[in-house]
Amino acid sequence: MAEEEQGHHHHLHLHHHKEGEEYSGGNVNYEKEKKHHKHLEHLGELGATAASAYALHEKHEAKKDSEQSHEHKIKEEVAAVVAVGVGGFVLHEHHEKKEAKREEKEADNGKDHRHHLF
Repeated sequence: MAEEEQGHHHHLHLHHHKEGEEYSGGNVNYEKEKKHHKHLEHLGELGATAASAYALHEKHEAKKDSEQSHEHKIKEEVAAVVAVGVGGFVLHEHHEKKEAKREEKEADNGKDHRHHLF
């Protein structure tokens, strides 16, 4: 495949099979793939929001609790790093969702299944 020659390996389907079993092609439920990545994207968004909120909470606690401010600042920084990392995961899942849409379109040979009134 051209993707493999370019060094891009779409491993989306490989992790759904038992160990030692390889993906053999066949029918792929693209609608299910898109839903799966959309679901993970939304979970990631929730995680990023929660980590950001926790970072802000720790920033507030650092100002309020001068004796433990160093500990709160460390927790704030860790939460901020987690939020950034989860944000990267969200972008990855968004890309995977778009990739599943593109693959579905290619599998349908570019046929548009939406109904147009005009």
